[in-house]
Amino acid sequence: MNKLAAIALLLFLSFTTMAQENDLPLKEIPPYPESYSPGNVMARMVEGLGYRYYWATEGLTEKDLNYKPEGEATRTSQETLDHILGLSNTLVNATKKQPNIRSGKDEKLTFEETRARTLQNLKEASEILRNCKEKDFDEFLVVFQRGDNKSEFPFWNMINGPVADAIYHVGQVVTFRRSSGNPMPKGVSVFMGKTKE
Repeated sequence: MNKLAAIALLLFLSFTTMAQENDLPLKEIPPYPESYSPGNVMARMVEGLGYRYYWATEGLTEKDLNYKPEGEATRTSQETLDHILGLSNTLVNATKKQPNIRSGKDEKLTFEETRARTLQNLKEASEILRNCKEKDFDEFLVVFQRGDNKSEFPFWNMINGPVADAIYHVGQVVTFRRSSGNPMPKGVSVFMGKTKE
């Protein structure tokens, strides 16, 4: 491949990556609904998580992704993001009334793929929740399946389990990136759900 073709390919890939970054959901929290309902409240919690995740992961470097505090029990930032992806899979599967099938094999994704998939899961779950009826929560079961073994839990466990856990781990990513010398971008307002750029 000649130099000009290589440069053109590199520019194309860079612009494609930038376009994908700009298309990621939950850069800001959408306007709140006119009324309170179980679905609206839960959707807002998920959107708050997604907004925090978006900005906690914006601009992470390889150094940030490899950072982990001292100690054996701690994950790197990338491992923490992989865990958050798993939690978002559990959430979206419950809202889609699908089981979480554990095969024992982890899919290896790049940081960009992990980030995009997590945000897409959170966006999809929030849309389902926002449009659901109160009775739908009885069917939003958290189901774990490994072979013939199956465990089912009510959606209540989703709130204090995966959703709360994901919020906790997003806070870890924020702390880790600060510790590795790359604090979150300025202007992020988790209270308002918007960012001054």
